[in-house]
Amino acid sequence: MHICGLSGRRSVLLAAVSLAVLLSGCESRLGKDMPNPSADTLPVFPSVSAAPETPTPVSASPSAPPVVADDELVEVIDYIPTLYVDLKYATTDNFTGQIIYDFSDARLRYGTVVKLAAVQAQLAQQGYSLKIWDAYRPVSAQFKLWNICPNPVYVSDPNKGFSRHSRGNTIDVTLVKADGSEIEMPSGFDDFTALADRDYSDVSKTARVNVRLLEDTMTAGGFKGYSGEWWHYSDSTDYPVIKD
Repeated sequence: MHICGLSGRRSVLLAAVSLAVLLSGCESRLGKDMPNPSADTLPVFPSVSAAPETPTPVSASPSAPPVVADDELVEVIDYIPTLYVDLKYATTDNFTGQIIYDFSDARLRYGTVVKLAAVQAQLAQQGYSLKIWDAYRPVSAQFKLWNICPNPVYVSDPNKGFSRHSRGNTIDVTLVKADGSEIEMPSGFDDFTALADRDYSDVSKTARVNVRLLEDTMTAGGFKGYSGEWWHYSDSTDYPVIKD
């Protein structure tokens, strides 16, 4: 997907992320609250003389960044270039052994990307990064998954309702080192054993610490986890299904 005015959009995103981090108040990881300046500390400016009789008109800046709507579907890597993308369903490295969709760019709603950028910023401060396994999944891809594996235990039946991935606000994500190297997590992607759920009593201490760091940071950033899959998160802001 070609995205125009990318540098301007990144400026908007960075400003939004900075504001989100400052206002989040997410326990000790998100830093101390910023003090509110009192009226006594505000600078006093000298009075300004009357404007000239014929003021020069000010035109809009031609370099002003374009507005991006929260519900616009964008490529995540264009706004968060430090995270990693490994879309499993774009390869045969998934439980079906087949390619499910023909693109390798992770796409999400812009509003969701803003929240994800704040999460990435917090993890980066601790030497970690997000790695996305699945993001926006077209409805057609969900039907393909169902046709290959028509078992509601493993795949959501698109005939009875759409996957949250088709809303563009849901991701399957894991935690890696900032350089992309793997760390110990409870299981791999699409693990259908008890190791996949959020009862971490059956995993190693290292895996438990790592997955709880991921969960705590994602939750603080405005995402909700699914109890059956430690890697699955949805933006708390909902969006309609994107029907392809």
